[in-house]
Amino acid sequence: MTYPGRRGGFLKSRYWLRDAILSFLLAFTLFLFFYEPVQVEGTSMLPLLKNHECIVVNKIAYHVESIRRGDVIVFHYPLDPAESFIKRVIGLPGDWVRIKDGQVYVNGKRLSEPYVLPAYLGDQTCSPVHVAPNHYYVLGDHRDFSNDSRVWGTVARKYIYGKAVFAYWPPSDMGSIH
Repeated sequence: MTYPGRRGGFLKSRYWLRDAILSFLLAFTLFLFFYEPVQVEGTSMLPLLKNHECIVVNKIAYHVESIRRGDVIVFHYPLDPAESFIKRVIGLPGDWVRIKDGQVYVNGKRLSEPYVLPAYLGDQTCSPVHVAPNHYYVLGDHRDFSNDSRVWGTVARKYIYGKAVFAYWPPSDMGSIH
């Protein structure tokens, strides 16, 4: 004697499992295409990002929106594109950036930087820099421990590949990146 209800239930659960697996694989593939998990190395972005903190980078953000002052970006290091750096955008194309006694000035106006702790500002003075078209002036938030535009110049747009959007490890630091 056959029990059609049992076989029908088995087939329904099998299709449900297949659909769940396909949905998971599709979501995972899309996630990897649009986002990239990375690990921060170094202390140049303290206090926002710590050494060995894990974050997610949105790889398509700048295909649909403009890079803005204050964004935390991930890019290929201009002097060695095999390396990736993470810094904050300070100067946009066409801007003049100057640093005097640790204070940043953009187009002659002092930049408000609530993300930089006073102890991390440093006291460096740099000559004014004009940011060329399709280039960006970037700084780390921990100025005394940052290898950035003050050392090697601006970053060409072609080297920028993502926007840091979310920290996920350790769980105590989980949250959006601003």
